[in-house]
Amino acid sequence: QVQLVESGGGLVQAGGSLRLSCAAPGLTFRNYGMAWFRQAPGKEREFVIAINWSDSLKHSADSVKGRVTMSRENAKKTVYLQMNSLVPEDTAVYYCAAKPFGRAQDTTPTEYLYWGQGTQVTVSS
Repeated sequence: QVQLVESGGGLVQAGGSLRLSCAAPGLTFRNYGMAWFRQAPGKEREFVIAINWSDSLKHSADSVKGRVTMSRENAKKTVYLQMNSLVPEDTAVYYCAAKPFGRAQDTTPTEYLYWGQGTQVTVSS
């Protein structure tokens, strides 16, 4: 059974940084596009950033552009989300997701096959 395991969430002050990790040990990782989504209370799950399966393209949402980066380390079957200049509006549960041969432009949650359990990020003002 494929599991995605996120870690690295927590409480941070506005203007601070966090680095989230997502490990996928049971996945043929190199064949999967990976993405991060987030969901705030009372809101729909929204796209944050994605990286394609060949690690050649990335795409991020306008709301986080310039503040977040994503990288993948195929040898460790892990992706990372580096978030800087955090604002209270970034408070949400962050989920990683995997899609076979996914593209960086795949921004709809229903396109993704596997999901992690989520990790809470809280930004205080």
